[in-house]
Amino acid sequence: MCGRCLSEAVRVFKVENIKEHLEKSNFDSQALLKALSKHISEPVRIPLYVLRKLPNILRKKEYSFFVILGKKENEWKVLEIFNELPENVLGVAIDLGSTTIAFYVYDFLKNKLIKKFSIVNPQVKIGEDILTRLHFARKPENLKYINQITIEAINRELEAIDYKNIYYLSICGNTAMYQFLTNLPVDYLFIEPYTPVTNWYGVLEAKDLNLETHPLAKVFIFPCAGSFLGGDIIAGLYFSEIHKKEDGYYFYIDVGTNAEVILGNKDFLLTCAGAAGPALEGGIFDCGMQAEKGAIETVEIDILQKKIKYQTIGNELPTGICGSGVIDLVAQLFLNGLIFFDGKFSPVFFKERFKKVNDELAFIIAFPEETANKKEIYIKESEIKSFLKSKSAMFSMLYLLCKKTGIEFEDIKNFYIAGSFGNHIKVKSAVMLGMLPEIALERTIGLGNSAGKGALKFLKNANFSEIKDIMEKITYLELNVEPEFMKYFSGAQLIPNVNLEMFPLS
Repeated sequence: MCGRCLSEAVRVFKVENIKEHLEKSNFDSQALLKALSKHISEPVRIPLYVLRKLPNILRKKEYSFFVILGKKENEWKVLEIFNELPENVLGVAIDLGSTTIAFYVYDFLKNKLIKKFSIVNPQVKIGEDILTRLHFARKPENLKYINQITIEAINRELEAIDYKNIYYLSICGNTAMYQFLTNLPVDYLFIEPYTPVTNWYGVLEAKDLNLETHPLAKVFIFPCAGSFLGGDIIAGLYFSEIHKKEDGYYFYIDVGTNAEVILGNKDFLLTCAGAAGPALEGGIFDCGMQAEKGAIETVEIDILQKKIKYQTIGNELPTGICGSGVIDLVAQLFLNGLIFFDGKFSPVFFKERFKKVNDELAFIIAFPEETANKKEIYIKESEIKSFLKSKSAMFSMLYLLCKKTGIEFEDIKNFYIAGSFGNHIKVKSAVMLGMLPEIALERTIGLGNSAGKGALKFLKNANFSEIKDIMEKITYLELNVEPEFMKYFSGAQLIPNVNLEMFPLS
């Protein structure tokens, strides 16, 4: 009998010469368990679905057959038995984001990722922000509706993948997405003290969630560490592995609905969350959008030539501006004297780019004839002020965590930035504005969708104890009761900071 990768969530074994075990056993199930015990140290359970097939499968093909096992926390479960090796034995990692749902399809037989893609989360039509959805879901029939459209959207993709051969799902997301997915009441999730129903979902049955998979498929849902620290963050930490690092200190930064910041190494994980996410992702701007095709991601202003150059994701005509584009734009506005230290416009130069939008002064990034939808792309003064509050929150969180730990920014080995934001951000612009410390110029690493990659990693390495270790190391810092945070926050709203000694190169 030979197994595939021993750390995967699913193992495929070929059992040979089971006749010798049959002759020594009074039960078919005991013969199978005896054969498996030589290679599996944990307990193995055989469900009724498999027992019904077992007698005939055991005695065909010269007593040789294949067994598919699925990992649970402290045991394995037989998911299927075949006389012939199936063409596909699949797992799917799902990052259940509030805006998009990302899928990673993993082949356990080939031991590799075979496909990845994303779709729009259908919950967006209820409300783009999670709070709107939570209020909507207070009525049981509305909660059921959100659950239904979410499951239906996922099932459409699973059916297209080859759902009958999907044996394992690993899912990550924030606390609200989890409770929508599992149809759990959300009444207390948005009322102080913001209490989720559970932090550890463990391994569930796919059929209990109405997911279209193999009948015995398992679903692992990454745990939550708190109402504002969901399973997507735990999955991202699982991927980044800062909880294993021994040399120095590391930041893990995730910018989404909120901004979560974790500082740590193998000894501890100190974390906090703030409302920087929407602004840094472009979510509070009239012309803001997610980091997707058509989003302006970099900006360059030539004040002498009176020209603006920008780059869009996918090199398509612009339709809006994403978070990294906003950071670049505000940095260029400041560098060219078009805004003051406090974010207020200085429309002395480049006057043709300034106009009133709804009685408020705005700077035009792209004129209608340049854009895909023939609408101008602009940024208003109030939006810049909101952005500066968000960049201030980001820097203040980083600074506060360092102070609480007794270290300096120079002690940080790497700044890991998750998500598309991390892939597109121009660190030089972020440092110029005082959002990141200057040391980040040479120590920042973009991780991409680390949450989805963490869910994929679980399919390859289903290490429950490591995930629990991450949970045990986390200490959550509540910013609302930290007077130092507000002190840092006030000074960091200026560009780059009221304390210029922190940014000697700016």
